[in-house]
Amino acid sequence: MSLLSDDFLSIVLNETPLLDVRAPIEFEKGAFKNSVNIPILEDEERRLVGIEYKNRGNEAAVELARELIQEQGKELRTQKWLEYLATNPSAILYCFRGGQRSGIAQQWLKEAQRDIIRIKGGYKAFRNYLMQESVRTSQELDTLIIGGRTGSGKTVLLQDIKNAVDLEGLAHHRGSSFGAFSQHQNSQIGFENDLAYELIQKKHAGHKTIIIEHESHNIGQCYIPKEIYENFMRGKLIILHTPMEERVAITHHEYVASAIKEYTEHYGDEGVDKWAQRTLLSLKKIRKRLGSERHHTLELLFNDALGRYKKDANLDDFKEFIEILLRDYYDPMYDYQIQKTPIEIVFEGNAKKVKEFLAIE
Repeated sequence: MSLLSDDFLSIVLNETPLLDVRAPIEFEKGAFKNSVNIPILEDEERRLVGIEYKNRGNEAAVELARELIQEQGKELRTQKWLEYLATNPSAILYCFRGGQRSGIAQQWLKEAQRDIIRIKGGYKAFRNYLMQESVRTSQELDTLIIGGRTGSGKTVLLQDIKNAVDLEGLAHHRGSSFGAFSQHQNSQIGFENDLAYELIQKKHAGHKTIIIEHESHNIGQCYIPKEIYENFMRGKLIILHTPMEERVAITHHEYVASAIKEYTEHYGDEGVDKWAQRTLLSLKKIRKRLGSERHHTLELLFNDALGRYKKDANLDDFKEFIEILLRDYYDPMYDYQIQKTPIEIVFEGNAKKVKEFLAIE
């Protein structure tokens, strides 16, 4: 059995567990789906080894790495890898270029009577594959784009569609000015890697068309790579129409009720205040477009609703804030964008009619 593999397609389709032995700082910048970071060198150790490599060459750098790790460090690292492999026996190993770090890890595991395959070319080779395939796949697949005013339920509709790609879910952001979750977004590199997985999997599942939500180039701090975004925007547009009352209810559930629950689970007793602070900050960021007077009105409405919620735990008072924001800010902006869009509109209707058009039960 070869202990090197560049069968990247198999990794994607099987969602193979991955053992990443790069330093934590490298992992945080971007990793692959189903990967876990158990580094062979910590950040400071990696920095020192890098300086040694630059000043004295490869052999000196390797020697320094061995000195930094020492025997006890070797045993500890190997034990952690073995524990991970015990629950993920099909895992594949990688470092940045598939060279020394993963090679050493592979050797240490072999000494512990455990063989493991490592990625040929490492993170860099697999990442290059994903980027190339995501562009190529986005060119090959047709795209249907679900549009509609804010709060229309586009994300909910996507959940019923097998060939949908949830861009907001991949970015871990709801897409609007108020769309941040309590925890950080996916990194840009992580977003691109996850998007590539989705596109490749959809293609190899036999889908000829993918369905996405009508997004701008940016989703929070993540952005859809330019060439992929251009390929998406060559698709056809479906407009979802939803009455204002229902839109307010959808927005209230997602941005208020669910958001407060999520922030509370993450921050505990400070959750409500953390959510309120972030909401007001988001409101402040669109003050110029709102105008000072409307911004002031919305700020007062929000704070009044927040105060009443803290007294009686009733969330209904936020609905007036939401309706004004939808009607006076989001609707005119979206309607203008639709008037100017070069994308062909092939269907318009409510959720039931859209599902019928897409032949979804």
